[in-house]
Amino acid sequence: MGKQLFNDPHLSADGTIRCASCHIPDKDYTDGRSVAIGVYGHSGTRNTPSLPSVEAAHETSFFWDGRRYALDKAVLDPLTNPVEMGLRDQAQLLRRVQQEPPYGRAFAQAYPDAPQAITTDHIANALVDYVRSLKAPESPYDRYALLADASALNPRAMLGLALFKGKARCAECHLLKGTPPMLTDHAYHRTGVGLDAINQHLPALTQAVIERSLQGADIGNRVATHADESQLGRFNVTQDPADIGLFRTPSLRNVSHTAPYMHDGSVATLDDAIDREVYYRSLEAGRPLQLTVEEREDLKAFLQAL
Repeated sequence: MGKQLFNDPHLSADGTIRCASCHIPDKDYTDGRSVAIGVYGHSGTRNTPSLPSVEAAHETSFFWDGRRYALDKAVLDPLTNPVEMGLRDQAQLLRRVQQEPPYGRAFAQAYPDAPQAITTDHIANALVDYVRSLKAPESPYDRYALLADASALNPRAMLGLALFKGKARCAECHLLKGTPPMLTDHAYHRTGVGLDAINQHLPALTQAVIERSLQGADIGNRVATHADESQLGRFNVTQDPADIGLFRTPSLRNVSHTAPYMHDGSVATLDDAIDREVYYRSLEAGRPLQLTVEEREDLKAFLQAL
């Protein structure tokens, strides 16, 4: 039932967009765009995250700013976001599902002991079950780390692994713990991406966020429709000035297949992402990391094995 819902364009305002329009299976459940394109051709403000890492990385918060802590809440948000699937509210979603006979049959099979009426909880639960069923294929690093297959990583990737854990400091945030490795610390970090564009009017922008929040405006809808506001990151959730520009650490599983990168898709290639992260780590350390050209290629080879 979750797969059926995930692939149904009837659940969008204009009948053209489905969950799978942005989370495309052949693109590791991303869309290859800088930002998502939703109903009526509307552009969003955030890069589409890959879905197989949700279960593999044991994700504990969702969306780039971590505004949802429960997946059954997160899966419904895009359906009523004005620039994603565009339904007015969950009541309209429920009516559309209830009016389709195939869903009645699928519901009866999925929830045989439940009352006759389909609820939004059932819709959310079915979508959650489907998302959690998505598995990334076994990677060379999985075979190396979990199966002790010493031949799974080529010599260049082995050098990259040493850099990842050491000099490049990647493993401080993209943890190699877990089975399979999570490749995230489930925390929030600042790389400076997007901040240059809003620095000059930051006081007015943050005040506007606080005012809209007091009026009860939905965070997801605000972020999707205000490009500058979306660059504030975690601040949109906490309204703590220390959180301006912080974004959730994404898992790096299949990272070589999920370009472009960063919360706004502004970093086009894996090489560019490595350069950006090396620069950020240098700022954090207070000294340049000074990776050579060869070392960057080694690090890239390891990332391609994740």
